[in-house]
Amino acid sequence: MDQPAHDRQPPPEAVFAWLDDSARRRERAGLRRAVRVRDAAGPGIDLAGNDYLGLATHPEVTAAAARAAAVWGAGAGAARVVTGTIGLHHELERELAAFCGTEAALVFSSGYLANLGAVTALCRPGSLVAADTANHASLIDGCRLSGAEVVDVPHHDTAALEKVLAGRRRPRALVVTESVFSVDGDLTDLAEVRSVCRRHGAGLLVDEAHALGVVGGRGEGALGAAGLAGSPDTVATVTLSKALGAQGGAVLGPRRVIEHVINTARGFLFDTGVAPACAGGALAALRVLGREPERAARVRAVAARLHAGLAAAGLPVAPARAGVVSVRAGSARHAVAWRERCREAGVEVGCFRPPSVPDRFSRLRLTARADLTDDQVDGAVTVIADCRPG
Repeated sequence: MDQPAHDRQPPPEAVFAWLDDSARRRERAGLRRAVRVRDAAGPGIDLAGNDYLGLATHPEVTAAAARAAAVWGAGAGAARVVTGTIGLHHELERELAAFCGTEAALVFSSGYLANLGAVTALCRPGSLVAADTANHASLIDGCRLSGAEVVDVPHHDTAALEKVLAGRRRPRALVVTESVFSVDGDLTDLAEVRSVCRRHGAGLLVDEAHALGVVGGRGEGALGAAGLAGSPDTVATVTLSKALGAQGGAVLGPRRVIEHVINTARGFLFDTGVAPACAGGALAALRVLGREPERAARVRAVAARLHAGLAAAGLPVAPARAGVVSVRAGSARHAVAWRERCREAGVEVGCFRPPSVPDRFSRLRLTARADLTDDQVDGAVTVIADCRPG
């Protein structure tokens, strides 16, 4: 007697067969991503990575990373609340807080986890979160995990933000935004946002990932540049993997907030501490930036030169406010083809497609670097303009 269809065991290879259909749909839409191995030399001109200050290969930074690994080992060995905290972690936290103008800092193993930790620690059931619609995926995920009531606020719409906060019924509220948005590089008017928060008793959490080392006279970030760092109602997150050329992240703010994050953020409590080499490298990079603040100004100058050249070539380029320069592409396939042509010509550019972009418009995203010469910038502009698909 035949076995009923619903009782038959599917063959093992059928369990994940649905993935093949998903892969085909991605391929047709031009949304397939692949991991590509690069060599140590890197591309001819790198406008895709986030090493804004060119410090990832700075001799002082790499030497400090090597020393840290030799002294402390390849990994931290445990979660930081167990035995994974080393002296370098505390030293880095003290100097980060002092540089950015906050009371305290707490280092995580990635910027993504720092955002998850900050949002979930400060937003609980019974809270309201007002989040900019263009926020990074890590902030979005933090909001989803928090259990709080989350309201999406149209990008840079402070009138809508005011309305959300004025009409809230929750006793606590937190506004979550970026200072420099990672897709188009546009800046938040932090003074205006903070004013709205103050009027309604809301806290402010600002992701400074693309501002640290780039914005401000010393590269101290947008909050510091606006005179808002150190406010008792304001918290910042940063990454160590962009301007500081290492890996990791941090939450910065009032000491009471950092103490709370230590005790409640799962991404801190249950994750191994950032590797000693990364902590040592980030600390050395921070000290180089402290001695050479002109690196931050150079990033902004390179971004402005990229923007001017691309605009002169007739390309649809967004204004360059910090270190990110964004160029619209006609479609996801258009963007991929454009990137590949640039790569073949020796210029590496970022390719942002859905779901990485909040408005579903594909782009080339360029990140300015302090270590590029004007001739290299002009050469890159020529390549990007000439490689645009017809």
